[in-house]
Amino acid sequence: MTVIRELLKVEEDGTLSFGDYSLAAKTKLDEFEFQGDLYKVKTFKEITKLEKNGMFAYESVPGTAIEHFKVTENEVSFKVYGAEGSVQFTVELAEESLYEVFVDDMSAGKMTTNLGGKLSASVEIKGEAGVEVKIVKR
Repeated sequence: MTVIRELLKVEEDGTLSFGDYSLAAKTKLDEFEFQGDLYKVKTFKEITKLEKNGMFAYESVPGTAIEHFKVTENEVSFKVYGAEGSVQFTVELAEESLYEVFVDDMSAGKMTTNLGGKLSASVEIKGEAGVEVKIVKR
């Protein structure tokens, strides 16, 4: 089982890892500084939520652990872990833009974000291997 015991940490490759879906009670860490921005994470078995500078960045239901979360102008990528079953996640992207979602290097289709720039998708967690997610602007 992969969980981020620190709740939010910087990896050696300059990406973020966060979340602990094994927690029974909601736990949070705020004012975590990374590359000049302030991050806040709330996590437990039912939900994991990441905010950047007070704004929405990531949310999953049920809770997850995320490794190597990286956001660039045209791409978001991360590896998601959780309890076995379906996990729905939402990420903040550019408003009304077309993106292609890749799950374990296979295209899961193209989606357009809404007026708020949110994109929601689901993945199936099987075992402890986790699922690679990459969302690319088209």
